[in-house]
Amino acid sequence: MKKITVLLAIMLFSVGAWAQSARTILDRAAATVSNPGGMEAHFQMITKQGTTSGQIAVKGSKFHATTPDATIWFDGKTQWTYMKGNEEVSVSNPSEAELQAINPYNFINIYKKGFSLSSRSVSGFYEVHLTPTDRKRNIEEMYIIVDQKTYHPTHVKMRRKGKWSVILISQLKNTPLSDALFQFNAKDFPKAEIIDLR
Repeated sequence: MKKITVLLAIMLFSVGAWAQSARTILDRAAATVSNPGGMEAHFQMITKQGTTSGQIAVKGSKFHATTPDATIWFDGKTQWTYMKGNEEVSVSNPSEAELQAINPYNFINIYKKGFSLSSRSVSGFYEVHLTPTDRKRNIEEMYIIVDQKTYHPTHVKMRRKGKWSVILISQLKNTPLSDALFQFNAKDFPKAEIIDLR
C-alpha cells in the first residue's frame, strides 16, 4: 500500500512538473516577443483556402499586418481590414479565434487562462500543445512551436471548426513602433469604402 501511495505521488508530481514546463516555455517565449516598444516579423499563413505571406508589427495587444492582398490594423479593440482589390475597409471588433487566425502573437495573451498545456521536445524545438478547458471557446486545439535556443516562436498551428491553419514566423526583431501604426487613417485611403461591421 505504501508503494502504491509513493507511486501515485510521483505520477502526480510528474504531471504537475510537465504542465509547469509547458507554461514556463510559453512564458519565456512570450517574454522574447513582448518588447514594450514593439517588434516586427515575417509570416506565412497556410490554410485550406491557400497560402499568403507578409509582414507583421506587434506592440502589446496591437498589431499591423500587410500581405499582397490586404492590410490589417488592430489597436487592441477595433480592427480595420483594407482589401486592395475592391478598395473596401471593413471595421470590426474581432473575437479571440479571429485574432489568433491572423495574429500569430496573440498566443501571448490567451495561453495564460482557459487552456491545459503539455509539451515535448522535438529536434531542437519545444512543441507546446494547448487544449481549451472551456468547450465554448472557438479554438479547439493549438500547437506553438518554440526554438529551444532563442525561445522565439516559429510556428503556430490552430484547429478551428475542425480545420487547421498554420502560421510560420521568421525574421523576428525588436524595434520601436508608433501607436499610430496600429490605427487606420482614412486620409491615406480617400477612395476606400468603409463598411462598419460592429
